[in-house]
Amino acid sequence: MSVFVVSKSPALSGNVKISGAKNGALPILAASILTDEECVISSVPPLKDVFVMIDILKKLGADIDYDEKKEKVTVCCKNIGTWEEDSDDASKLRASFIIMGPLLARMKKARIPLPGGCQIGSRPVDLHLKGFQAMGATIEQKMGFISAKTKKLIGDTIYLDFPSVGATENIMMAAALASGVTVIENAAAEPEICDLAKFLCKMGAKVTGAGTDTIKIEGSEKLKGAKHKVIPDRIEAGTFMVASAITGGDIILENVISEHLKPVTAKLAESNVLIEELEGNKMRVAANEKLKPINIKTMPFPGFPTDMQSQFMSLSAVISGTSIITETVFENRFIYAGELRRMGADIKIDSRSAVIEGVKKLTGTQVRATDLRGGAALILSALAAEGETEISDIYHIERGYCNIEKKFESLGAFIKKI
Repeated sequence: MSVFVVSKSPALSGNVKISGAKNGALPILAASILTDEECVISSVPPLKDVFVMIDILKKLGADIDYDEKKEKVTVCCKNIGTWEEDSDDASKLRASFIIMGPLLARMKKARIPLPGGCQIGSRPVDLHLKGFQAMGATIEQKMGFISAKTKKLIGDTIYLDFPSVGATENIMMAAALASGVTVIENAAAEPEICDLAKFLCKMGAKVTGAGTDTIKIEGSEKLKGAKHKVIPDRIEAGTFMVASAITGGDIILENVISEHLKPVTAKLAESNVLIEELEGNKMRVAANEKLKPINIKTMPFPGFPTDMQSQFMSLSAVISGTSIITETVFENRFIYAGELRRMGADIKIDSRSAVIEGVKKLTGTQVRATDLRGGAALILSALAAEGETEISDIYHIERGYCNIEKKFESLGAFIKKI
């Protein structure tokens, strides 16, 4: 098993290019099921989650070529011959469940295992199923699998009890080939939702309202192939922004969309970090002043992203004063905090809130990545900690960050993969 070995690093400096968004690429790959024509998707990062999704599509019968150097996927789902997903792949990837919508729309039936992924809390699929049922599908759950079938999907108005990203994506894709109009109320508004909507529109679907809480999809009888470039990964960008802050660095991010980073930018600015937008989708992040403690409450977009709270806990742990982080999305999202305590962080957890008292120094030790974003937080803490930190179970981190150690090395960080 590989580990990351990280030593206290100097102030980071230089330029780093942000990869395409994993959480944008996965649903777009799934949406290729909706057409029997070729789709070309670029800026697809070579990550473990992406490889799993590609394997899922291949096992369904899709013809796929992935040029990892160019980060381009060419996929044609004309010869899809099955409507069942492999349980081994599903156990590796939470996003595996988003193929149910397009499979149901295309094949009129689907059998999907209950999904896996990071153990950060309950992420039930009931909202997905509620949407499919409203559109006329019959649902059955048995032996760890969920089966859905329909003679014809028919558009309807669907209200989501929570603005779930996955449910919004799944219902959007199913609705693209449904008969009539589907309206999703209390829909998720994340940038990845907007990116999927753009791809569906390029395929010939009629999607309006993406980015708001009400999305309207007019179903089409047939969709065509399309070319699309995935948006930059706002969570990877946010992680490097915090890395600059925690090391007192001055770095430039390339390939970013500043609009997607407003919640992170606002909190870093509140903490006394300089954020400067530059031409050409670039951003400068400099921490030359004494940092101030901050309070954060995670919320669905455009609120503060749950995928960034662990990185901000690492930052708060070395800022003098008291910071408070409240997690409203996933109930087990603080699972990584115990590993930060092993490094000397002063963190008290009370239900869904964490109170962090800044310490003068963290100390390197052996820690374990408990989940994707928690693992990234450990790297950030290790950059600021005295001595050497060894991080195990890094497969969690590599699910969502492409060549993260090389990118940090290019900025002057002392990190190596063994």
